[in-house]
Amino acid sequence: MRRSRMAGFDAFTTMPAGIIGIGGVALALCLVGLLSFRTNDNSLFGHAFTLANYQTLSAPLYARVMLRSIVIAGSASLLTIVLAYPAAYFIAMYAGRRQALWLSLVTLPFWTSYLLRVFAWKAILGYNGALNSALMQLGLIHSPLQSLLYRPPAVMITLAHAYAAFAVLPIFASLRAIDPRLAQAGSDLGASPASVFLRIILPLSMPGVLAAFVIVFIPTLGDYATPALVGGLASTMIGNLIQAEFSSVSNWPLGCTLAVVVMLLLALPVLSATFMIRARGARP
Repeated sequence: MRRSRMAGFDAFTTMPAGIIGIGGVALALCLVGLLSFRTNDNSLFGHAFTLANYQTLSAPLYARVMLRSIVIAGSASLLTIVLAYPAAYFIAMYAGRRQALWLSLVTLPFWTSYLLRVFAWKAILGYNGALNSALMQLGLIHSPLQSLLYRPPAVMITLAHAYAAFAVLPIFASLRAIDPRLAQAGSDLGASPASVFLRIILPLSMPGVLAAFVIVFIPTLGDYATPALVGGLASTMIGNLIQAEFSSVSNWPLGCTLAVVVMLLLALPVLSATFMIRARGARP
């Protein structure tokens, strides 16, 4: 009886925050959806409904930018997982009592500004940056490389570093949930360490890998600061177009239309990952 009362009290105290949070998100989404169907007549909400904003997105320019954004965000997410999985595996399997320390070190870059981390990569990959200087000192190149910065690979590397912790944590949680007796049983039955990893550890940790991909893909698809600072015109993404429509162009309806399209694009990987995670969890 006492537990039920405490549960009811907790629900009552958290209800206002939940209503404000959910209501605020719902209001923002409704406002974005409404503005995407309005005309751009220098008024806040417009004076007429129109489908012209969505028809504008049929232009080849927007299709190229959309495809480029998906490729860059997807590649950056995969690169992040490739870099994060070994770190998460080491922390989960070998860190022992120092897991908290290693997790703190993983999140250490988040103690600084996101823009500072982007500018750090710009200093590393720049024409006179640290990487070019190191390669010249080693005698591997005779003049600085101009292809390191203001290219899509620079955006992928910067995004992978910026969101690494978002991938490490769900993969670590998935690895920690694996019963160590399963790996021990595989070893006792004569399986090699590589076979144990490929046939037991990796499949059981896939829910964490899928969750990490979605968690990284969502913010990278809409990122606009990183492409603008280290990507250049060749790496313009959909986030840059949205930022331009809301600021320099002042076409809020078209900016909202682009935002709606991005949300629809994000729905596919999110729903697919959710379905696969649930399907794996339902397996005996």
